[in-house]
Amino acid sequence: MRAIFSPEGPLAADIPGFRTRTQQIEMAERIAAAVETLQILIAEAGTGTGKTFAYLVPALQSGGKVIISTGTKTLQDQLFNKDLPLVQKALGIPTQTALLKGRANYICHYQFDRAVSGGRFRSREEVSHLAKIQRFFKQTKTGDIARCGDVPESSPVWMHVTSSRENCLGHECPDHNECFVLAARKAAMDADLVVVNHHLFFADVMLRDEGLAELLPACNTVIFDEAHQLPEVASLFFGESVSTSQFLDLARDARSEGLAAARDCIALQTALPALEKAARDLRLSIGIDAGRFAARQMEIMPDFLPALETLLTRCREAEEILKTQAERSEGLKKCWQRLLELEARLLAWKSESDADNAKNAGKVRWGEAFNHSLQLSITPLSIADIFPRQLEAGHPRAWIFTSATLAVQGCFSHYQTELGLEKAETGYWESPFDYGQQAILYAPSGLPEPNSKNYTDAMFAAAWPLIKAATASNGGAFFLCTSLRAMRRVHELLQEKIEQEALEIPVFLQGESGKNELLERFRLAGNGVLVGSQSFWEGVDVRGEALSLVIMDKIPFTPPDDPVLAARIEAMKRAGKNAFLDYQLPRAVINVKQGAGRLIRTETDRGMLMICDPRMLGKPYGYRIWRSLPPMRRTRDFNEALAFFAK
Repeated sequence: MRAIFSPEGPLAADIPGFRTRTQQIEMAERIAAAVETLQILIAEAGTGTGKTFAYLVPALQSGGKVIISTGTKTLQDQLFNKDLPLVQKALGIPTQTALLKGRANYICHYQFDRAVSGGRFRSREEVSHLAKIQRFFKQTKTGDIARCGDVPESSPVWMHVTSSRENCLGHECPDHNECFVLAARKAAMDADLVVVNHHLFFADVMLRDEGLAELLPACNTVIFDEAHQLPEVASLFFGESVSTSQFLDLARDARSEGLAAARDCIALQTALPALEKAARDLRLSIGIDAGRFAARQMEIMPDFLPALETLLTRCREAEEILKTQAERSEGLKKCWQRLLELEARLLAWKSESDADNAKNAGKVRWGEAFNHSLQLSITPLSIADIFPRQLEAGHPRAWIFTSATLAVQGCFSHYQTELGLEKAETGYWESPFDYGQQAILYAPSGLPEPNSKNYTDAMFAAAWPLIKAATASNGGAFFLCTSLRAMRRVHELLQEKIEQEALEIPVFLQGESGKNELLERFRLAGNGVLVGSQSFWEGVDVRGEALSLVIMDKIPFTPPDDPVLAARIEAMKRAGKNAFLDYQLPRAVINVKQGAGRLIRTETDRGMLMICDPRMLGKPYGYRIWRSLPPMRRTRDFNEALAFFAK
């Protein structure tokens, strides 16, 4: 490892801008040792350590089969298309690699043909998107929709030309031999190193359906990058859920299959719109606002339980009709089976009592309302018993968990407890950046309590002079908010100030366009302000002066009325634990560290982190957050903060 990472080594010779870092070498050595001895290693490496290369080199040199799982599909593509080829070329190792995503990321020949021939698109934009997808389809070898850059990921056309676990026809599909999903799985089976993402990994662990089921038995090493996301992702997949959007998708597919194979069945074309209406009415029974609700909260709403019963009734009616038509086509048979499964999940959610039932102890029933759908979930309160069992299944292998934010003041106990990995080895490496010279942490004085009515306006007033100073010196700013309401208010105040003072500062708001497009426009602007919520706290890389100020409105605690958190707090209290200190605070520390990590991305970056929340220095627990942040120069003096940009 020392030879490979040295100034005279292959990485320095072949990769422009490569620098030898002691932390990177030490991390690579620890990972190589864990891979060789089939150990579990939890490793935090501060921003700039070069953790990607630190795990890629041992992975490529191991000689065994390796699965690398990333936090998002964007990071998955970056790793496979950029970082991995660089290291592979430098080392000269002819490792066979593959990229594997969930089936919804590949065009389905069968669904594509249905979409083209069905004439179901009415808007000019959707027709245009379909035409672009047709051109892409004729030339693609992989069918990976991420490579069709002309059509936004949010386009509704994609759901009509891709398949899901529920509507895939499997071996009965007429296009089985040309299937892009099967081709991607075969490539993954033949490869030495496979890049996946966390959602795909856990979907497979639970469903055995996404192509990893065959990969894992042959695998010697699993590496999780952005491993701080695992507790949340794993909890979702180790639970159960059903969504109104699944009923709408089913009705759409059944209508299409019915028109193709059972046009004479008038009853089906009547039952499906009734099923769709019942699914939409269930969403509307919660009210128009999006949000999370405990089961008991929903059950006392006057319209919810009647709407749930109506949806179950419409399910049974449509199911009876589909059963009579199932033999007329494989597609109709699939739709019937899907409806049976969805009805069973809906009944399971309805019939489960809450955590006082011994059978359901350790679980929480809840729902999340989105703009156009309602998802009902049963989630385990802890995965500390479930997760290690997945690691122990099959033959021994190395498991590597790495991220820039796993520890609280260098201690991993919170993360280890959450995942049940108390016996794992740990490694901690500070960032090589000179934070004392490159950055300043400013905590303003005199702000009201964060729950006070005028907090957002007061916090913005404290931040505005620094936004002006940063943008005047050709720098850009991120304004990170902990709620959508605060985000919208900050955006409103920002536009008012810019207009009043006749300034030319470009403003970008989360949601006004896709995340990647928004970031690209922000980078090009140079002195813009991007106002965002959760989406921009992590996984965002803006280098140079385009981002020289990061403002956080509050410490990002999960709202205490969140149903999953509330149930976990209650369970921890019953167990005699301090839920705030043992669970809520460590999670907030990790989230703050993620947000702070947006600021300094290279050795030449300079910038300011402004955390407005007065609790950070006004409450004893706030010091744990303060001390967990990188060693930036700290100040509470407004004039000193303003002078930073004057320099």
